[in-house]
Amino acid sequence: MKVASHHARPKTPSHEGPLDWRRLVQWAAADGLITDEEARRTIDRCAQAESAQHPLMRLASVSMRRASDDKPLDIETLTQWLAGRAGLAYLRIDPLKVDVGKVADTMSAAYAERHGVLPVQVTPTEVVVATAEPFITDWVGEVERQSRRSVRRVVSSPGEIKRFTVEFFSLAKSVRNAQKAGASAGSSNFEQLVELGKSNKQIDANDQGVVQVVDWLWQYAFDQRASDIHLEPRREQGVIRFRIDGVLHSVYQMPIGVMVAMTARIKHLGRMDVVEKRRPQDGRIKTRNPRGDEIEMRLSTLPTAFGEKMVMRIFDPDNTAKDLDALGFSAHDAERWQTLVKRPHGIVLVTGPTGSGKTTTLYATLKTLATDEVNVSTVEDPIEMIEPSFNQTQVQPQLDFGFIEGLRALMRQDPDIIMVGEIRDLKTAEMAVQAALTGHLVFSTLHTNDAPSAISRLMELGVPPYLINATVLGVLAQRLVRSLCKQCKVPDEDMRQEMLDEVVKPWKISGGYRPYKAVGCMDCRMTGFMGRVGLYELLTVNEAFKDKVSNQPSIDALRRQAVVDGMRPLRLGGALRVAEGVTTLDEVLIATPPIE
Repeated sequence: MKVASHHARPKTPSHEGPLDWRRLVQWAAADGLITDEEARRTIDRCAQAESAQHPLMRLASVSMRRASDDKPLDIETLTQWLAGRAGLAYLRIDPLKVDVGKVADTMSAAYAERHGVLPVQVTPTEVVVATAEPFITDWVGEVERQSRRSVRRVVSSPGEIKRFTVEFFSLAKSVRNAQKAGASAGSSNFEQLVELGKSNKQIDANDQGVVQVVDWLWQYAFDQRASDIHLEPRREQGVIRFRIDGVLHSVYQMPIGVMVAMTARIKHLGRMDVVEKRRPQDGRIKTRNPRGDEIEMRLSTLPTAFGEKMVMRIFDPDNTAKDLDALGFSAHDAERWQTLVKRPHGIVLVTGPTGSGKTTTLYATLKTLATDEVNVSTVEDPIEMIEPSFNQTQVQPQLDFGFIEGLRALMRQDPDIIMVGEIRDLKTAEMAVQAALTGHLVFSTLHTNDAPSAISRLMELGVPPYLINATVLGVLAQRLVRSLCKQCKVPDEDMRQEMLDEVVKPWKISGGYRPYKAVGCMDCRMTGFMGRVGLYELLTVNEAFKDKVSNQPSIDALRRQAVVDGMRPLRLGGALRVAEGVTTLDEVLIATPPIE
């Protein structure tokens, strides 16, 4: 775990004992953090009423003004300053990097609360303990004796220490309670070890400890902006991982019996067969995040060597409400896309690999089109997000109800706009073409590397060129790249402007661009990135392009004509985002195919 060092030589005689807000104000004035006038004003305001708040919290609440820029001093800035004055490192606690089990083994919850301290990292030789009272040290010797490790103190916000003390110890207690309920419950795997003299009692999925752990898992995932939750059984224990901004992070290691019970509870809530563990299953859960917004979660289980693995994909309803600018469309492509999707009939394809944001783009687009005057109907596998303004149907292969049958049924439902989850075969493609020919606007997805390749894929499936020309309006290819954290990104002086000009200038695009690079701060967990943004490549079908489809349907010829018609390749779109300081060149090079 990284900590921010703010070592400073104390400017007043050494202090021992608890902090006092008056002394903190005097120190802040002595350090030049605030002016003498601001110190007097703060003392007058704080003296008017007594408060049980921690002195740092109390000073943050009265909005002391910093001498250098007259900005309010927040709790984080004040804590960093205090850490420097005490000669200790400052730490903003990142719960993803704390091994909660080891924390609870170091000291009891009551001890942590009594002394206002929280273990945040435990190694074989050292315990890192966060405190908001750096001048109280009488607990250090006792913790070192009990843990048989040396103690290294760091300074953290009193609010964070209080919050995470409750969260960490409550979680550890729930896990212990769940374990006790099932003794040595194991998982069913292909190398199951028989241990004599131990109970085979399974943990009850409805045990209160298990319920609390599952509730914590979801709230934690929402708080950390996770898009996917992975519950992965291993030989000795279960591993929980979150996907955040496209990257997996290990969160917690769980006793295997507790993970089995967690999986069973989630399957039960998702109306899945709890007993069946030999075959994959799908389910769905709707819950609420801490803000009270409804959240959809899609569940998927898979039998593995050490038990049943579960992945929960979290669908944030805010994504469907995004406009095209928020999704990452440039002004150039947004205008062309809006024109394309307002056509009365035809086929519009969105293409890209799994996890590239195709569903989000389609839902956001369809939501703008789904007025009271039109009937928007979808057939999906599975329904990704429930949207009240659509009529959504899920394919059910076990009932011989696939995309073809779904499309055929939709055609009799008086639709105006149809979305087909994916064109996978010739029959589905033929049904989509038929729907477009009979006056419907059809949206669907394909898995291809770029937009021109979608036309080639339709031909490979067996759709005749004349039907492609008669129905396909355009193809949107897309990728997702991580966005630079706005709090810590800095101009990239090492990237010469000529490097971007080589990509941008041939397309007659200009403009005072300034690339930035990732640094890392506490807000972005030292990754340098926060959130993701889309890169787009929009191909529109006109008469010249149709001529190429009919007479020269090679991928190179189609790509050249698309560029002439205004298509900007994915990598060019990425270069523009780099030039605008939104992302980095490395992110774009990894995510996009080269310009040919």
